[in-house]
Amino acid sequence: MNKHDIELLIDYNYWANQRILDRAAKVSAAELVAPQPPGFSAGSLHRTLVHILSSEWAWRMRLQHGVSPGAALSAVEFPTLSALILRWNSEEQRMREYIASLSDGDLARVMTYTTIANPQERQHTVEHCLTHMVFHGMQHRSEAAAMLTNFGHSPGNIDVIYYLIEKGMT
Repeated sequence: MNKHDIELLIDYNYWANQRILDRAAKVSAAELVAPQPPGFSAGSLHRTLVHILSSEWAWRMRLQHGVSPGAALSAVEFPTLSALILRWNSEEQRMREYIASLSDGDLARVMTYTTIANPQERQHTVEHCLTHMVFHGMQHRSEAAAMLTNFGHSPGNIDVIYYLIEKGMT
């Protein structure tokens, strides 16, 4: 994988996030925080969105600054969807700036890090960490998409192939 490939994945990540956030803006405040049935890992649409943002932020902090956050972002920090979107827009800009600063060689760099859930040290390449971040986000965007669909606000197809089609890529 090279920088162009990572930029494509990151662009897809934020495209898919935006589709989810656009539809989330159509749910009521009560639906946003409504408890969901077992099977949805974060418990509500709001908490799911905060989890995705928190993960993106934590990976950027590890990769860009060598800092493994000791705690995830909290849903309490984002009492409204607007507050969450404002922070997400800022985080996206910072991540894109970080990605722009990388070279192909930087992607192969092995980094040592810990996660919030497991303080055991791990080592992976920058490329693998960024790829994980995108796929982790997709797992939880899928949950958010199911919740939104249940609320009558499906985000439609969020698969990477639909991103490529929309962008005119073959």
